[in-house]
Amino acid sequence: MKQTDFAICLNRFLTDFLVNKRGCSPKTIDSYRYAFIFLLDYYHESLHIPAEQMELKDLTYERLLGFLDWLQAEKKNSTATRNQRQAAISSFIRFLMYEKPEFLNEYQKILKIPVKKAPHKELSYLKTDGVSALMEQVDVDRANGLRDYVMMMLLYTTGIRVSELINIRVKDLSLHEPHTLLVHGKGQKSRYVPLVKDSVPIIQEYLKVMGGQKPEKLNEWLFLNHMGRQFTRQGVNYIVKKYGEMARGSSPDLIPDSLSPHGMRHTAAMELVDSGVDLIYIRDLLGHVSVKTTEIYAKTDAKLKREAIEAASREIVPPEKARWDSDDDLKSWLKSFNKY
Repeated sequence: MKQTDFAICLNRFLTDFLVNKRGCSPKTIDSYRYAFIFLLDYYHESLHIPAEQMELKDLTYERLLGFLDWLQAEKKNSTATRNQRQAAISSFIRFLMYEKPEFLNEYQKILKIPVKKAPHKELSYLKTDGVSALMEQVDVDRANGLRDYVMMMLLYTTGIRVSELINIRVKDLSLHEPHTLLVHGKGQKSRYVPLVKDSVPIIQEYLKVMGGQKPEKLNEWLFLNHMGRQFTRQGVNYIVKKYGEMARGSSPDLIPDSLSPHGMRHTAAMELVDSGVDLIYIRDLLGHVSVKTTEIYAKTDAKLKREAIEAASREIVPPEKARWDSDDDLKSWLKSFNKY
């Protein structure tokens, strides 16, 4: 069977352009791949165009707009997920503008499809008392308890992503002055983050227990699951939620229901903002590409301070009586609108 121009270009986009030109991580490429699986499903189910017959001329503004609506209406995708799928398609369209410029006019229309605004979600994070309540649940003398403690401690004190946590190797730790951790971040970008001084003895104890101080262990994963394999994102999520539920039993007001490893990252960022650390340093520590991403923590902190001030002011500011309750002329004027 002869390959269509769509199949040829999509294959080149996923296997060559994203890998060699953009340097995308396997996880990013996988998310792009899923976007096109859904796209092919839509064309087959709704437009009756099977994957093997899909051509570039079938990529039109109207059809892709219908695809995005279909994602939310039929597949129940959230607005954020819909936007992620749209970003993958738009990246492919930009690639096609240079590969197949004969459809340039249609491509330009597609790229003008606006990204749907998602409702603003409140950040889920822990206050200092909540962190203490969470960490107190871990029995470091129990099997794997010390491992769980070190995992959550690193999430909290460094603000690293869960994907970065599970990719730490023993050799990435530098426990001599200055104490640092080499983090392998998104987009194959690495960075060094400082380790809190008080955390070093605990990490050293963990390495001693796991035998990580041996030269032959340097290239092994720092955290292994019960099967002796590299931890997964789901595994770390399970651990954080498990201890979160335990802490919620004794301190329900301190532990949010949506606690997750990413919530620990938010917690670390909010602690830094509250301590007055410059956003540029927080950006570098968290591995954000732009400081605009980091600004969300400053805005959240400002909002909390404003709410606290307003709550306090209600206790000292006397209630203001509405002007129309005491002004007969104003009430008469307002009532006069009913006559028209």
